[in-house]
Amino acid sequence: MEKINNVTVFIFLGISQNPKVEEVCFGLFSFFYMASFLGNLLIMLTVHVGNLFKSPMYFFLNYLSFVDICYSSIIAPKMIVDLLAKSKTISYVGCVLQLFGAHFFGCTEILILVIMAYDRYVAICKPLRYMTIMDRDRCNKIMLGAWVGGFLHSIIQMALVVQLPFCGPNVIDHYFCDVHPMLKLACTDTYVVGIAVTANSGTVALGGFVILLISYTVILVSLRKQSAEGRRKALSTCGSHVAVVIMFFGPCTFMYMRPDTTFAEDKMVAVFYTIITPMLNPLIYTLRNAEVKNAMKKLWQKKIFWEPNEK
Repeated sequence: MEKINNVTVFIFLGISQNPKVEEVCFGLFSFFYMASFLGNLLIMLTVHVGNLFKSPMYFFLNYLSFVDICYSSIIAPKMIVDLLAKSKTISYVGCVLQLFGAHFFGCTEILILVIMAYDRYVAICKPLRYMTIMDRDRCNKIMLGAWVGGFLHSIIQMALVVQLPFCGPNVIDHYFCDVHPMLKLACTDTYVVGIAVTANSGTVALGGFVILLISYTVILVSLRKQSAEGRRKALSTCGSHVAVVIMFFGPCTFMYMRPDTTFAEDKMVAVFYTIITPMLNPLIYTLRNAEVKNAMKKLWQKKIFWEPNEK
């Protein structure tokens, strides 16, 4: 049967239909997005200017911050503008591109978190071979694998949606284009597509979460052989990673590890992993990581105080 697509524009219902609530959300989410953008940018600048790429941990942290900026920027600016707009519209092509971008950077972030868990495992369990195992060439190949994995995941999600016919209605009960809300608007039975979407997203979310649980369990068991100071440093670093994992994977699992259904709570849950978590990542990694704080302090002192005196 030939595909029929009469929909050229989608309309978002947004977070709320109450103007006063939208005004409050506008200020709140504008602050969250700017804090996320500037915080992650600060981490990237610290790594680049401080020449910290020789450490695999900073190498991966730099890319995590970059992905957080891209991930939140795919969704947050449009959502913030729509909070004060009378008509919350997006073109069909724009909707598909937003869906692709959200899943591309979201999946890439999951894979980077898995990589960072592996990095901590090697650093703690095989410290004498750490720099040999996690050399620059291997780090580059691992990161390339993360980008390719994110691309393949998002291409599959996008392909499952674009082959569906949309002939009306065109109102999406969400604040950005995601798979499940779009499936509800398709003019055909989406049961099989819904199963494929859940299998694809569920494999990434649940698979990544299980791998992370195993990795950190092995790390915690191995810490019994470490000295008290070694345990303290390892727990401080791993603690920040575990906090990020819980905040990111909890909402993601709720959203994507289920059949093709939507709940009223979906929008607020999505806010957590699309806007709040990218904002909290810089805080977690700086407040819980003494090395990052010291690097930022040295960078600040060097650039602000030392250079004018040197001239």
